[in-house]
Amino acid sequence: MTDNVPNQPISPDARAAQEALHKLATDSNDVVALGTLAASEVLLPVPETPDTPEGDPGGIQLPVFEQGDGVRLVPVFTSEERLALALPQIRSYRTVRLSLLGQGWPADDLALSIDAGSPDTVTVQGQGVRALATLTGGG
Repeated sequence: MTDNVPNQPISPDARAAQEALHKLATDSNDVVALGTLAASEVLLPVPETPDTPEGDPGGIQLPVFEQGDGVRLVPVFTSEERLALALPQIRSYRTVRLSLLGQGWPADDLALSIDAGSPDTVTVQGQGVRALATLTGGG
């Protein structure tokens, strides 16, 4: 888990992931962009709650948000800046390879939202999230 530190320069990995998101916004079947995204590390918000285990290096607890229309999603972000813009109340996150999230994705009705609130937001449904794991040989 890492504290969210604003104004960090964007990493080359984050830049590559954001370029892939931009390409996917116009062509959702761009295999090269999907592979780049799957291999990228993303920031998984860690909501601060009284029952949040401190420093649990084991399993990953997914932060599930429910929208007004009932859609349940897990937000991840390619940079600290995009995380801070979308969820300013979040102070901590875990860095995880996107393909690893797909390996244990819990349900088809749970969506993954990448860079929510940005112009390049991409939302992937459950089966698609699991498919990301196969694009990198499972991580």
